[in-house]
Amino acid sequence: MGTWRGLRVAFLLGSLFMILLIIVYWDDVGGFTLYPLREPKQDTHHSDAQATTGPPHSASTSSSFTASSTTPVPKERRRGAVEEQVEEEGSDKPEQRKETTGEHAEEEMSHTAVEGGEQEARKKRITDMCSGKDAVDFPGRTRTFEQIPNRELDHLIVDDTHQIIYCFVPKVQLLCMCVCLVYSVSVLKLVKIHPHTSHRFMVPCVFSLLSIQVACTNWKRVMVVLSQSLISPSSGKPYTDPEAIPPDIVHNSTLHLTFAEFWRHYGSLSRHLMALKLQHYTKFLFVRDPFVRLISAFRNKFGRPNEFFYRQFGSVMVRRYGNVSGSLPETAAEAFKAGVKPTFQQFITYLLDPETERESMFNEHWRQVYRLCHPCQVKYDFIGQLETLKSDAEQLLKLLKVDHLVRFPLGAQNLTAVSWERDFFAHIPLTMRRELYKLYEADFELFGYPKPDSVLHQ
Repeated sequence: MGTWRGLRVAFLLGSLFMILLIIVYWDDVGGFTLYPLREPKQDTHHSDAQATTGPPHSASTSSSFTASSTTPVPKERRRGAVEEQVEEEGSDKPEQRKETTGEHAEEEMSHTAVEGGEQEARKKRITDMCSGKDAVDFPGRTRTFEQIPNRELDHLIVDDTHQIIYCFVPKVQLLCMCVCLVYSVSVLKLVKIHPHTSHRFMVPCVFSLLSIQVACTNWKRVMVVLSQSLISPSSGKPYTDPEAIPPDIVHNSTLHLTFAEFWRHYGSLSRHLMALKLQHYTKFLFVRDPFVRLISAFRNKFGRPNEFFYRQFGSVMVRRYGNVSGSLPETAAEAFKAGVKPTFQQFITYLLDPETERESMFNEHWRQVYRLCHPCQVKYDFIGQLETLKSDAEQLLKLLKVDHLVRFPLGAQNLTAVSWERDFFAHIPLTMRRELYKLYEADFELFGYPKPDSVLHQ
């Protein structure tokens, strides 16, 4: 009798587990057939010598923009609404297409081959670094993805609808580009659903943008509208007008799903789901010269009054390394008015001080990229650089198979120039410069940035 009761209990527990698993998968991917029907991406580039584990890269990524997770959608239905409207309006006009000459086609193929070769070189460089072929070593190089704590996965943003994972690197100032690329097709479709809002969507990304920060806000708003993740207090329904969403709300990180939040949604199944998504989704990131990124972070956070960064970091730097006697001003505005603000040398001293990370992890704006995006554990399909934004943006659009629908504009950008390195480091002792390089050497080497000899040997 005891054996029979044990079997009944085991059967009930097993049934409950299967029901839970079905619910999770249904909620996560919209159906049962996504993963079994899709073949894993085959790695044509990464060698077996890789010291860490993780899903492989794909040589050619399948389209991430599908209208359904369970049913194959004809190509015609996956095209943007704007394109469909243009086709309908111009159906009674004769086609005026210029035949591509052999010379032009050959030039385009050559250009594509060069871009593809650059991507392969970037990925191979990371593979070699992570497998230990390079002399540079860095913390976490040999650990597996499963060994990364959840709190360190908070920059891997997941878009299940379009099967995309992108790593957001602060001070690369490209989150707006990522959002633009991820949601371009959805916005074009949304225009068809809500014609009265079409002009609000098309201006920021498809035609022009006044500044990177404005575009970031607008496209974050689009993300909120598409996900229906925010309720309007006036109507009690999800926002349908992006411009109606307050900017201070749209920058709330809780509106964007990251791997760090998976455990709250899926519990013990979170790591398994992460592995599946890493295997099947398109993954990309954009990086920037490490020293230029640091200068940009300093200028943005300490070159102007910023209450949070003054209280959390600026006042600490001034008190520890500024030889300031007495109490400091309580607010950032008062501190700036009194001329109390950290210098670039105090900022560098703060980064090099071992006590800094004993107290807490580096802030995301100056944390190394390899610690934000884990390139040794996540096999990225595309690695863009801010310095080659135009060509990389075009190539990424082609990879995502939306280049015929949208183009990413290069509007006015307030970017920190590489030439500023010499000016900012002019008063930093040579020993500190070299220590700082060692601290960020892995980022320089992983992403192919040249060693800043002008800074390290003068």
